Amino acid sequence: MAVADLADYPWDAVAPYAQKARSHPDGIVDLSIGSPVDPTPAVVADALRAATDAHAYPQTVGTASLRAAIAEWYDRRRGVAGLTPDNVLPTVGSKELVALLPLLLGLGPGDIVVHPRAAYPTYEVGARLVGATPVASDDPAEWPEGTRLVWVNSPGNPDGRVLDVDALRAAVARARELGAVLASDECYAELGWDAPWDREPVPSVLDPRVTAGDLRGILSVYSLSKQSNLAGYRAAFLAGDPSVVARLLTARKHLGLMLPLPVQAAMVAALTDDVHVAAQKELYRRRRETLRPAVEAAGFRIDASEAGLYLWATEGRDAWESIDRLADLGILAGPGHFYGVHFPQHIRLSLTATDDRIAAAAERLRASASTPRSDNVGTVAPG
Repeated sequence: MAVADLADYPWDAVAPYAQKARSHPDGIVDLSIGSPVDPTPAVVADALRAATDAHAYPQTVGTASLRAAIAEWYDRRRGVAGLTPDNVLPTVGSKELVALLPLLLGLGPGDIVVHPRAAYPTYEVGARLVGATPVASDDPAEWPEGTRLVWVNSPGNPDGRVLDVDALRAAVARARELGAVLASDECYAELGWDAPWDREPVPSVLDPRVTAGDLRGILSVYSLSKQSNLAGYRAAFLAGDPSVVARLLTARKHLGLMLPLPVQAAMVAALTDDVHVAAQKELYRRRRETLRPAVEAAGFRIDASEAGLYLWATEGRDAWESIDRLADLGILAGPGHFYGVHFPQHIRLSLTATDDRIAAAAERLRASASTPRSDNVGTVAPG
């Protein structure tokens, strides 16, 4: 598949609803995109400024200090001890890695890429770019022969679903039966909300309870965009099987996929400071506690959403109808249609809006709950 053959960018279809939402007398509350709105932490910005003398080309593999910081972070925050610089690799944000991983692994026509049923669309895009076949499935028993790459996503985007140790172990076992690389997108791992993730860390696919110390064919992918408000820095990394990491490093050297040195310095600061992460999580917690009951009061059911930056909601009708209803309230959300064909009645609401905008959305949703509906929506059915 050529790049020119890609479908139109799906978010362009939201533009008419965004226009309607902007016409609200109190302005739009944009909950459609998970882009951070809070400031970059001072400790990170200071590190970036101190590293602006970056006259030489950076190394694709990353600085020694960055690789050490990534390995130590996995030990401290994810319970994954013993990683070395050979196990880790920085990336230019996580989206480019998701899109390019099938290419970097040498996949092509006849190969299968498995991804979740409710999925970040770039998993499918990456498969189609190399002519591979994307298959949406959450059940390892369904993953077909010919699968070369499996994406799992925990906590999930858009649905906030968490895969526990048993689920991750089953995914790893099946991927190895198939001879596939298993890549786990874990970008929201610091944002656990509902029990048990409110009191224990979301497990990584590299967790020794999952791997028993054997990292063959396994990659963990992480981004600092969410936990540290670094979306504009394009700061991410992967870790796992050193032989797979080495293959990816060679390919990335040829393609010139290098992180700017100031960004690498900023990443070290972000990875070694847990205070700002806890503060950011508390902001999102308050926003979630404001928004969730208002969404439910307005007639939506929240599914999964036990972690991450989103509420995955349905009121039992086509998502575009829900998007239109919310636009009338000046609220913009994302339709479930963007995340695969399996959830046409769900919408995604992001927590990435300021406190006052979240409060405004909650007030409008509660007010709408007391206003008679012009439609006749029945009982909400599971997606």
